[in-house]
Amino acid sequence: MTRTVRRKLAHSKEKNKEIVGSDSDNPDDGCLCSSTICDLDWTALPDDTAIQLFSYLNYRDRASLSATCQTFRLLGSSPCLWDSLDLRYHKFDITTAQLLSSRSKNLQKLRFLGGESADAIISLEARDLCEISGYFCRDITDATLSMIAARHVMLECLQLGPDACERITSFAIRVIAICCPKLKRLQISGVKVVTGEAINALAKHCRQLVEVAFMESDSVDEFALGNLTSVQFLSLAGTKNLKWNSASCVWSKLPKLVGLDVSRTDITFSSVMRLFLSSQYLKVLVALNCPVFEAEVDNHMTYNHKGKILLTVFNDIFKAVGSLFVDITENESNMLSYWRKVKSTDRSMDAIATWIEWIFSHFLLRIAENNPKELDAFWIKQGAALLLDLLQSSQEDVQERAANSIATFVVIDDENATVDAQRAELVMQNGGIRLLLDLARSYREGLQSEAAKAIANLSVDSKVAKAVADIGGINILAGLARSVNRLVAEEAAGGLWNLSVGEEHKGAIAEAGGIKVLVDLIYKWRAGNDGVLERAAGALANLAADDSCSMEIAVAGGVHALVMLARSCKFEGVQEQAARALANLAAHGDKNNDNGAVRREAGALEALVQLTFSQHEGVRQEAAGALWNLSFDDKNREAIAAAGGITALVSLAQSCSNSSQCLQERAAGALWGLSVSEANSIAIGQEGGVAPLIALACSDIADVHETAAGALWNLAFYPTNALRIVEGGGVPALIHLCSSSVSKMARLMAALALAYVFDQRTEEFAPGGPSSEGTSKTVNFNEIKRVALKKIEAFVLSFSVPQKFAAAMVSSAPKALGQVAEAVRIPEAGHLRCSAAEIGRFVAMLRNPSSILKACSAFALLQFTIPGGRHTLHHTSLLQNAGAPRVLRAAAAAATAPVEAKVFAKILLRNLEHHHLEALN
Repeated sequence: MTRTVRRKLAHSKEKNKEIVGSDSDNPDDGCLCSSTICDLDWTALPDDTAIQLFSYLNYRDRASLSATCQTFRLLGSSPCLWDSLDLRYHKFDITTAQLLSSRSKNLQKLRFLGGESADAIISLEARDLCEISGYFCRDITDATLSMIAARHVMLECLQLGPDACERITSFAIRVIAICCPKLKRLQISGVKVVTGEAINALAKHCRQLVEVAFMESDSVDEFALGNLTSVQFLSLAGTKNLKWNSASCVWSKLPKLVGLDVSRTDITFSSVMRLFLSSQYLKVLVALNCPVFEAEVDNHMTYNHKGKILLTVFNDIFKAVGSLFVDITENESNMLSYWRKVKSTDRSMDAIATWIEWIFSHFLLRIAENNPKELDAFWIKQGAALLLDLLQSSQEDVQERAANSIATFVVIDDENATVDAQRAELVMQNGGIRLLLDLARSYREGLQSEAAKAIANLSVDSKVAKAVADIGGINILAGLARSVNRLVAEEAAGGLWNLSVGEEHKGAIAEAGGIKVLVDLIYKWRAGNDGVLERAAGALANLAADDSCSMEIAVAGGVHALVMLARSCKFEGVQEQAARALANLAAHGDKNNDNGAVRREAGALEALVQLTFSQHEGVRQEAAGALWNLSFDDKNREAIAAAGGITALVSLAQSCSNSSQCLQERAAGALWGLSVSEANSIAIGQEGGVAPLIALACSDIADVHETAAGALWNLAFYPTNALRIVEGGGVPALIHLCSSSVSKMARLMAALALAYVFDQRTEEFAPGGPSSEGTSKTVNFNEIKRVALKKIEAFVLSFSVPQKFAAAMVSSAPKALGQVAEAVRIPEAGHLRCSAAEIGRFVAMLRNPSSILKACSAFALLQFTIPGGRHTLHHTSLLQNAGAPRVLRAAAAAATAPVEAKVFAKILLRNLEHHHLEALN
């Protein structure tokens, strides 16, 4: 997995906070220079200026600054700094509440997260609290909510949601009504049954109640709602089992009802029309995504009637809202933005527009989470535009929900990190990236985390990722990743993860200090913070694919951090990304020291070997890939074997027949890499590694059977393994690959493996025993050998170009030989590296009585010595040491040698002379 997307916000009950300021292209533009800052006496600032600065700090930093001197201690205790608290991103329990109690006497507004925080509110000495907003309140009980209400009789606004308050019943609503007579707004989501008794208590005791929302309920007493005569705004969005005929009659008589939201309900067309036409004071009826109504509606229906508007998913919402304003201009297409600009003096209109924003933000988030197919066109036509408009709201919770909705609605598939390109680019084309980045610069943590999540998900699209980078988003995300708030850091790391997929962004992330930030995240959030660790490791894995970034990761301590995750973290997502990062670091072994650095890190190889036994396929896959890359180094091969790698990888190969192509390829590849060593090759055979490799060689997938053929080629060098290949049915599998694979490399290595099996060891395979049985087995073996040699011959001849070969036979001119060399060249073969023993074996094969094996060995040696190959100089040196020139000259001149063997020998002699002259120069 190279990307991450998050559809739903995963909250923690323990969070921290940091202020992240805006970045500027000009460091002196609007900023104090360092010398000025050093000379400035901050304590001499006017009190009101200093207090304003304090207001932009989070509570942790405010406390730290207050501790620096007596002046700041007094200013930091100013009551105006403690009239509002957002505790969603802090650990807020009873102990913390008691510590804050002395400063919370003037507290007016409180936002909290979860049941534990709700219990702690009771311990605050904040009797004058006017507004309480709770998020993710599934665990809050009637007892807790009743106690909160009883201790805060001045309460005017109570909001609990957006998830269901499953343990709250009508009993607690009745207590709220009795204890909080000044209540003006009550919004609760997911109370299963709201009884008439509870609603009547609100009507009786809360005479100032203006706004009520009972959303996502199973049942609400629609008759009792008719008693809420003071209510101006009512929302029943997502509520089930309402009796619409009765409800529409009762609610249409509410004397002050201005706004009604029945979105996502089963309201009927007739009920909508009754409410729309009969309600005397109603101005806005919201019926978004109401299937029954939408199935019955007349396309010619009027959505504006006597100053009232009906908002549905199929009418022009912006135009409809615009009709509420009497002073609109014809050029204004976005009426909510227009309303914010003109700052209407009509307070009733302001209240309506504010409520519409709140309703839209809830509706859009809910349908983004559910993503119904029937609303695809709505998103493109106006849903995305609505979200971008809500990002500019003056209501912080509306902005948060809008950013969360953007992060959610662009996602098609969580598991495969897939986003809807049309939706993502629609956000980008309409200025959404800049709006989100502006929110990410906010000092408010809620906006930081939601905006960072939206940017991260949008950045899965490469065009959006480029826009994010061009506008300066990488610097902003790198800054947010330094936050002491885990959730903010996690979302920012997710953004860097997705951006790091693009090769063009890797350098920019490094320049922004992103590599050091990501490594530091691993050390900072070590225990129980799997989300941030997975994203940091995933971003480092992508960056490690770049050579220069990989070296910077090593310098920053990234190898140790990643090995620490691989060894100690139990979360599979973190294990997978850590192993992938180590695999990518190890892939640069021929360019830098990262490969050796991984081996030298204590416990690294043992951890990767252990991960191959994981129950999670992705973890096994990445661990095998890391071991494969590490196995290219001679020292690593022996260390992996010593760490139990051979047993682990053979076991992995045996168990992966029904696994993904990638896992099969990497399991075979790791065994291929380890089998370069003689001791490892023999050990693989002894551990039972031949049989699973034969099975993988039978795969229809080229990448899989190619790596399996490579491993079998190495194993076949040793007689005991060659015998296992024959007895295990490996020869037919290799014959099939040699003749049928679409991969030239697979065909080459299958041919070479067959050549090893049948070069000069027929007698070794001739079985003993009784003559009749022995004769039968010998006849069978000879037949297999005959077929195998024919397939080897056909493979070599498949590269033959008669005209070019004929020209090379009569002339040793460089041009003629070069044309043949180019025609037969397999570029990937230049990456193969043979030992001295293997080169010596091919040289010996040139003397083999079989003309087919002569041609095959000459063909192989030609591939290993073509100029430009990675290991050409190594192979030419080994050939010189093995006395190959003399043997090649004899082969080139032999009257009985096949044409191919003669031509290949002449080209090999030319290659040896060419590299010899290079060495002299």
